[in-house]
Amino acid sequence: MGRQISIWGATGSIGTQTLDVIARNPDRFRIHTLTTHSNPEPLLRQASRFRPRQVVITGPCDRPRWEAAFRNVGVSCLFDKSGLLEAAASPVDLAVNALVGAVGLEATLLAVDAGADIALANKEVLVMAGELVVRRIRRQGVRLLPVDSEHSAIFQCLAGEPEGRIRRILLTASGGPFLNRPASEFESITPEEALAHPNWVMGKKVTIDSSTLMNKGLEVIEARWLFDLRPEQITVVIHPQSIVHSMVEFEDGSIKAQLGQPDMRVPIAYALSFPDRWEGPWGSQDFSRPFALQFQPPDLDRFPGLRLAFAAIETGGTAPAVFNAADEVAVALFLDRKIRYPQIAELVERALDAHGTMESPDLEQILRADRETRERIWNEYGHP
Repeated sequence: MGRQISIWGATGSIGTQTLDVIARNPDRFRIHTLTTHSNPEPLLRQASRFRPRQVVITGPCDRPRWEAAFRNVGVSCLFDKSGLLEAAASPVDLAVNALVGAVGLEATLLAVDAGADIALANKEVLVMAGELVVRRIRRQGVRLLPVDSEHSAIFQCLAGEPEGRIRRILLTASGGPFLNRPASEFESITPEEALAHPNWVMGKKVTIDSSTLMNKGLEVIEARWLFDLRPEQITVVIHPQSIVHSMVEFEDGSIKAQLGQPDMRVPIAYALSFPDRWEGPWGSQDFSRPFALQFQPPDLDRFPGLRLAFAAIETGGTAPAVFNAADEVAVALFLDRKIRYPQIAELVERALDAHGTMESPDLEQILRADRETRERIWNEYGHP
């Protein structure tokens, strides 16, 4: 009958590509839950095709209309954050967390407690509460499977290797659309320009974060918890071609790299199939033609978000949650044209400076730090 799977954020980029992978492997999964925030129309099309047990709409909508629409295709419909948390607590074999932002944290903890493996594409979960989540994962004996291409690459490089032999990991970053843009021109960057990523097709928030390298900063914090690393064991390398997805250097100086086309369905399929691999028509690198792979260090003066991420790791406690919350709000303000592009990093730095960090925080303290950071910025700039 296949494993039961829930996909949170089913109508977003990761969610739709996950369903594409599942559609090519129809006998391997039964879909339990699909969720969306503000796209009930495509969710209805997905429900009509994949027939989940239930769906969740977390954003504002015409409830009677959509409840009736989903009832007509034999699917129950839940609403709001409470509906998401109710669905997350339902026992399944695998939950794919493709949500955007901090909302994924509570849902993940509930799914872990219900015994689900987690395929994680929601960086904020480990950024906000890495220590808490990893402790819960170990206690429940479930698996945490990375979906991000960089973390999946490291995960694959470590397969079969003895524990404790990592010298460092090398997280690759494309550099985004402004890799060679002079800093003097950053003030005039528009949301449309920042959303034009040269290699990847992603959601708006992660695309803006990729342009500022904030996304790489979030991945640095996430990698610290996924692979039990110290900050000095994490190096970021700019790699414009996005063919080498990341690398691991071992104690003997050997380096393993995972290469592939920039197609998110590859790491998604690996997370869904692990420890197996499934055949997929995702394309492969053509080695019959000459091509070059370039690497260079990041420019922390032009892209200070990466520097701020390492500072948040060093501070620890609730600092990474503040980093994440401030960035989330700043990106929304930029997309709403309420702040300029360089102000994204400036707002994050100000938020970190203003925060009194709490060490070894519990969930309530993490969520309070997140909420207070958002409210502080909203009070100054207005709600996006």
